[in-house]
Amino acid sequence: MATIKDVAERAGITVTTVSRVLNNRGYISVQTREKVYRVMSELDYRPNEIARALVQKQTKLIGAIVPSLLHPFFSACINYLEKYAFSNGFKLLVCNSQQNSEKESDYIDMLKSNKVSGIILCTRSGKIASRLDQFPVVTIERSISDSIPAVLCDNYRGGVYAAELLLEQGCKRPAIFSGIPRIKLPADRRAKAFEDTCRKSGVVPVVIATSEEQFNDFDYHKAINKMFDADSLFDGIFATSDIIAAQLLQACTARNISVPKDMKIIGFDDIDIACLTNPPLTTVHQPIEDMCRCAVEIIIKKMKGETVPPRTVFPVTLIRRASTF
Repeated sequence: MATIKDVAERAGITVTTVSRVLNNRGYISVQTREKVYRVMSELDYRPNEIARALVQKQTKLIGAIVPSLLHPFFSACINYLEKYAFSNGFKLLVCNSQQNSEKESDYIDMLKSNKVSGIILCTRSGKIASRLDQFPVVTIERSISDSIPAVLCDNYRGGVYAAELLLEQGCKRPAIFSGIPRIKLPADRRAKAFEDTCRKSGVVPVVIATSEEQFNDFDYHKAINKMFDADSLFDGIFATSDIIAAQLLQACTARNISVPKDMKIIGFDDIDIACLTNPPLTTVHQPIEDMCRCAVEIIIKKMKGETVPPRTVFPVTLIRRASTF
């Protein structure tokens, strides 16, 4: 296996010069740089990343912790985070916490001990915030500390869009599947905006809370059937995720409720499933790719010691499909 010394000897330069090329330090002529890379290719030389990390006190790795790799929203996040990490010269190290705070803590210890350049959190646990001070960290659609920057979408505006559309379509008995009681998330503002907008028009929406178990299992069928059994007179429902909205469509089909004739349904996120349902879902588009790009950029800026905003909020858009008209 070739060493850095072999590269230096073949190129006719010093080991120090090869090291400077590899670490992009100091002035190196274009000719010397090209010669080093050509010799590295000829010798099939691969730099020792562990040794480089010890010298530089960090790797070209960015860690990402998500609560579930099965959830379409978080799998989309991982896809785009990897894309923008790679385009900036980094690799993405993915950790799946499965909503377990102990696993989150263990993963943070592991990522820090492996000298990652930064950590992107899609977790909601605030218990870990104190352990991340003075470390490049950013959250996506989560806010766990005033000292940790967050990348969010305009959840409140999304809730307004949903309420306005259902009211515009003539819905008199709207309902909303909201967040999980006692667990505060930025997405809670979707429900608040929906309620506020409905009440301003003299309409009182029915609020149906979801549970952590349902979120973990992606299964809302029991709650949906319970809702329909208790009140079959709803004419419009805002689901605060496309997964809930898709399962609402399934329940309507099973009960011979015509969508959108008898029931209008709106989701949130605009993940791939929104285009695959029958009928396709009207939904609030969350710019996941832009948010992930921004998260990677914030990590890199924090690495360089640059100031970053405490909150970056991206606008949402209403995507109208056949589930409402």
